[in-house]
Amino acid sequence: MTDGGADRMTDGAADGVTDGAAEVPGSAAPAGSLGAPISPVTPPAAPTAKSRRLDYDGPWRRVSSKYVGVVVAESIVTGAVLAAISLFFALVIGAWFGWWMLGAAVIVTIVLLVVAPRRARAIGFQLRTDDLLYRQGIMFFRIVAVPYGRMQLIDVNRGPLARALGLSDLKFVTAAASTGVSIPGLPEAEADELRDRLVALAESRRSGL
Repeated sequence: MTDGGADRMTDGAADGVTDGAAEVPGSAAPAGSLGAPISPVTPPAAPTAKSRRLDYDGPWRRVSSKYVGVVVAESIVTGAVLAAISLFFALVIGAWFGWWMLGAAVIVTIVLLVVAPRRARAIGFQLRTDDLLYRQGIMFFRIVAVPYGRMQLIDVNRGPLARALGLSDLKFVTAAASTGVSIPGLPEAEADELRDRLVALAESRRSGL
């Protein structure tokens, strides 16, 4: 009985080890079974369409060279205001830092006068097929595209100095207030002609022609 029992126990132990070894995690399972490994899903390919980029490599129309005088006058006025504030702190209040402010105001005024011609030349615009492209700025460069169909108001403004120089500012008001654009330094005849042309383009785009 001892030998038979031992034989039966040995056979049972061997069978148990064999059955357990068949279910080791990570082993390959028969095809179609629930335990079969799942092949990784390949992500969909990215769209191949080219992204639309704002193309502003075309010719730019510049403002009048007389607009440099307007920029110079604005720089002088800015410097005068800063100097007056500095002198108020230095002479009236007696603050020691007022003289430092006066020196800084002089430096700022000189820098503005030096870059005034470059600031005027940095302003330009393009009349494209569907929109008007406007740019300005030297250090802080800004480009705005104004669709013709979204123009709601096109106004011509002439300040005292600009009127003395024969210049006008052309202002556009669109549905979005953040895209309001004003083109300064245009000759009066060019500003009037451009206003009429933009009005016609805006009406044709809104009517779907």
